[in-house]
Amino acid sequence: MMFAGAMILALILDGAIGWPDRLYQKIGHPVTWIGRVIAGFDRRLNAPRFSDTERLLFGAVTVTCVVFIVGAVTSVILYLLPDGSGGMVLMGVLMWPLIAMRSLHEHVAAVADALSAGTLAEARAAVSKIVGRDPDQLGAAGISRAALETLAENTSDGVVAPVFWGVCFGLPGLAIYKAINTLDSMIGHRNARYEQFGKVAARLDDFVNLIPARLTGLLFACMTLHAAGSLKIMWRDAGQHRSPNAGWPEAAMAGALGVRLSGPRVYGDRRVEEPWVNTGAPDPSATDIRRGLELYRRTMLFCLVLLIVLAAVG
Repeated sequence: MMFAGAMILALILDGAIGWPDRLYQKIGHPVTWIGRVIAGFDRRLNAPRFSDTERLLFGAVTVTCVVFIVGAVTSVILYLLPDGSGGMVLMGVLMWPLIAMRSLHEHVAAVADALSAGTLAEARAAVSKIVGRDPDQLGAAGISRAALETLAENTSDGVVAPVFWGVCFGLPGLAIYKAINTLDSMIGHRNARYEQFGKVAARLDDFVNLIPARLTGLLFACMTLHAAGSLKIMWRDAGQHRSPNAGWPEAAMAGALGVRLSGPRVYGDRRVEEPWVNTGAPDPSATDIRRGLELYRRTMLFCLVLLIVLAAVG
């Protein structure tokens, strides 16, 4: 009950004010603190002079050390929190910056606003902040797909998964999840530098997102008037995605909105041929991004209601 109650407060705080820029400028953000630790390990242990086997081992050491540090610090904090409602409130405040519900909405809405205004250059600039593919290669349809894919995937990574692990294991569970997710974002890349060093981080991130990704897809389907179609597309197409997890929320959203997602994309000078999700459906537009945001808001509200029920039952 304490963990669920704290998570309710964290969601409310994030939804109401996010993480204010003034606060970020003064103290930064917990994810950036974790990122500095990861970057330190990366500089020291991921040198070209090391063999692939050594890089794989050092990557595993990096993951172990970062997870241990974050888990140890947050476990001590949890131990020091007072019992009762006071401790629950303090935990909720500490959980607050580890939820990305409001910022995700703001970044995706900015893409929709730019597309609606007909300013393709501004839309490309907005979408470049949330995707890794080359924005200069994207037309209006590609920008819309990228925005909706990011919205779907990050609903899982940025909200549902943190809530899930926070409810299960409190502040340490939430913080460790964010550490793993940050490790994957920083070193879990399939390129010459990180193929071996980031392999353990990438696999661990896949593991901790197995349940939340599928839960997110189910939540999307439940919050649409086209639940049966959304579930059908999710079940049919999720496994075709390059990621073992991202396909579930993306396919559910594609089915809910009646649009196609994924497909070929360009990263730098490399074109990647990906299968379509909900093939045969039309490309999305700025209007569909807004529909996706509406679905996102309903899903977040439903999550909050579920937490309230869980806390009450507990």
